[in-house]
Amino acid sequence: MATKKKLKMQEVIEEIVKRVCKMINEGETGDESALVGAENFEIARHRADMLESYRKATDDEYRIIIMDLVNSRLTDKGDYIASDKRPYYLSPADRAVVMERVYGMYRGLGLVGTLLMNEQITELMINGPDNIFVEIGGRVVRREERFCDDRDCSEEERKERGKIQLRRIIRRIVEICGRDVTEANPIVDARLKDGSRVNIVLHPIALGGDTVTIRKFSKKPMSVEKLIEYKSITQDIADKLKTLVYAKYNIFISGGTGSGKTTFLNALSNFIPRDERVITIEDSAELQISGVDNLVSLETKSANAEGKGAISMKDLIKSSLRMRPERIVVGEVRGEEALDMLQAMNTGHDGSLSTGHANSAKDMLTRLETMVLQGASGLPLDAVRRQIGSALDIIVHLSRMRDHSRKVVEITEVLGYEKGEILLNPIYVFEEDENSTVEKVSGSLNRTKNPMKSVEKLRQAGIWDDI
Repeated sequence: MATKKKLKMQEVIEEIVKRVCKMINEGETGDESALVGAENFEIARHRADMLESYRKATDDEYRIIIMDLVNSRLTDKGDYIASDKRPYYLSPADRAVVMERVYGMYRGLGLVGTLLMNEQITELMINGPDNIFVEIGGRVVRREERFCDDRDCSEEERKERGKIQLRRIIRRIVEICGRDVTEANPIVDARLKDGSRVNIVLHPIALGGDTVTIRKFSKKPMSVEKLIEYKSITQDIADKLKTLVYAKYNIFISGGTGSGKTTFLNALSNFIPRDERVITIEDSAELQISGVDNLVSLETKSANAEGKGAISMKDLIKSSLRMRPERIVVGEVRGEEALDMLQAMNTGHDGSLSTGHANSAKDMLTRLETMVLQGASGLPLDAVRRQIGSALDIIVHLSRMRDHSRKVVEITEVLGYEKGEILLNPIYVFEEDENSTVEKVSGSLNRTKNPMKSVEKLRQAGIWDDI
């Protein structure tokens, strides 16, 4: 008779995790010797009391409880007797893994928390309990993990368990973020404690099951040095942009989804002189401006369960004007707040920065027109275009290339409004060279022959060299 193959250590850990979770669910303790010979009702009452104590335990106490339960399943030598009747030694590191796994399922984010701890993963996409995708190095790949891999049940029951586990983690996420998600309010945008952006859409709005998208928040602020290292820009372009920020040009960063607009805005913001008062306004706070002492960061707030208490970007921009800002940095404009932002730029708040979604610098102007008209439909288009042409000085357009690299592809000057059109003056344009292939983009941001025309702010800042 063939000898049964030994379990892998990962399988042993999975087995212990399930056993400890079962003990927690049923209110068991590590030592139940006191219950030997007890009546059924006494056992039931004892376990109900334990379940209540588990619920009330602090996070640190909960970790101790889990470790006690883990140790109760081991022999004096530290071995775990697995389902194959063999002993497997559990090292302190293995026990810590089990403890964190169990803790994550009840007090943490479970599988989501494990994936978020992976430094290589920049974005996490969950399309129901069995379909998990992540972005690593700019490429989206599918993961083998599922929210439930139980083999002691039918496939239908396994899927149902997975749905329950995913929904439990979603509720934990919104609880941490101070938000609420229900069948009546199935779409939620939130932010984790580390700043990572979260979007949740519940089933049945998401037909394939509850959907969670998390864009991780970088622990280290993006710097211009890193952008140069990643070949998004060159040192020469970085110096030019620093000059424009110093001279208080109003700069708008445009680009498509995933082109790195917020990352680039964060890097540019660190060019702002330390002694200026800066107000940042964001839907979800992501900016990490480290070089400014007098900094005020504002963040929007969603309405409560009664539909009250919402604070919009428009509200925050209006409020910021009464806070004596020298510069206003708006994370991203998406709607009617665009008009307030443009008015702020036109009323003495030079050097302001913002971002928006667009396919090109010219397209960004059209998008801004649409956004302004959302909040002021009675305004003539002519007046809207004059406002945009007067407020913006420079548009920096970013693009995510076919090889998934992110690059600055255009720096253009906004010259104002004339004959029904907003005039643009491209200063730098990205051009591919002979080394470019289908798989790899090679090229540089080249200076056009167009001279920079709006040099007044450069001269006022004491800068006599043109860009």
